[in-house]
Amino acid sequence: MDLPNNRSSVSEFILLGLSNSQEIQILFFAIFFLVYVAIIVGNLLIVISVIVDNHLHSPMYFFLANLSFFDLCLSSAATPKVIADFLRKRKTISLWGCMAQMFFMHFFGGGEMSLLIAMAMDRYVAICKPLHYKTIMNHRALIVLLLLSWAIGFIHTTSQMVFTAGLPFCGPNVVDSVFCDLPLVIKLACTDTYILELLVIANSGFLSLICFIFLLISYIVMLVTIWQQSSRASSKAVSTLSAHITVVTLFFGPTIFIYAFPFSSYSVDKFLSVFYSIITPLLNPIIYTLRNQEMKAAIKRLSSQHLGSWLTS
Repeated sequence: MDLPNNRSSVSEFILLGLSNSQEIQILFFAIFFLVYVAIIVGNLLIVISVIVDNHLHSPMYFFLANLSFFDLCLSSAATPKVIADFLRKRKTISLWGCMAQMFFMHFFGGGEMSLLIAMAMDRYVAICKPLHYKTIMNHRALIVLLLLSWAIGFIHTTSQMVFTAGLPFCGPNVVDSVFCDLPLVIKLACTDTYILELLVIANSGFLSLICFIFLLISYIVMLVTIWQQSSRASSKAVSTLSAHITVVTLFFGPTIFIYAFPFSSYSVDKFLSVFYSIITPLLNPIIYTLRNQEMKAAIKRLSSQHLGSWLTS
């Protein structure tokens, strides 16, 4: 039985990070700083290009711009703190700072999960029902799908954090990660968390697995439909779909391993968490810009316009 005076004895958590070596931590600081700058620049370029370029005012790019915004928010929930901690000997985070970090990571992670499904629906309608595309994917449908993504992200994180925030922490306060990871923090509570751990696995793990299977089946159906056609538009659709499939795999893969198949040792989970929250937001803009001629052309037009105005000023 937990004593009332022990329920709030832990006011901060200690993060172990990736290494104890000062030289390696300085190297990690440089790498993570450059990666974060690339995340900000790459995703902002996509968002701004979609907003200002009339050639990109279509449902697919509307969702892509919002995906980049989710990536910006997801990486910003933890990465600045991770970068700063590489320069600190003692890496700590307050109890409520930890709770806020987990809340926003699951909020934007859940929202991005839902948005990827919306993007798959958009591509399905475009490929399998092209004659009805403009009717189905109208402005109202886009807004509804976007609001659903935000709502699902909020429900996803609230359903877990409402129980986690009330847990008593009175003993160990060491988190073997670079940021507050929900399964690791729950295990530090001074009470039986078996039911809550099952809730987290079901909420994050099985939901990710089900969504991934749904997306996989959807893309298989789309690829079969494309293979039955033979045109230049089909090859363009295959290129777009391959980019979507790559992003979906990179996003859901680490999440499924972390939550649906928890390991007895969390060393693997630690690096998967870093990949999910820091590397994936960097890869998404790279994948979409390198595989999409229209996006590359829009970014070139945006760059040339700003360069031209700078030279003439």
